[in-house]
Amino acid sequence: MEMTMTTQRTDEAPSRTKPKIALLAEDYERLSLLARAAMSKMPELADGLAEELERAHVLPKGRQSKDIVSMGSAVEFRDNTTGKSRRVILVYPEQADISQGRISVLTPVGTALIGLSAGQSITWKTRLGESRQLTVIQIGMP
Repeated sequence: MEMTMTTQRTDEAPSRTKPKIALLAEDYERLSLLARAAMSKMPELADGLAEELERAHVLPKGRQSKDIVSMGSAVEFRDNTTGKSRRVILVYPEQADISQGRISVLTPVGTALIGLSAGQSITWKTRLGESRQLTVIQIGMP
């Protein structure tokens, strides 16, 4: 039986279907606690993170992957709306420092990035409710 693989093309209109994502077990556990703790202070952001956690494939404990955006990853992505590329490090809220390119996973773009692989695109909403699409270009360590 021949298997075919499909990927979302970035030159097409944004898809409403979110791409498959994967999380390291350690990230999944800590992010689940973070989402629950943030529900009372930042319900919309915490809810967005919880939705991503629910749909994620969780890798077995101890398994590492440099191919997915995980906590501490340096990520280069393109904002498909503006065409501009940006390089950030995905961190927990207490480590965030936008002047050093360290963005929190509890921001809309941080939540959108978690679990993606290079080449994947996702549509997300800004804090102002504007719909945007980004594509992961490269993943590395800081």
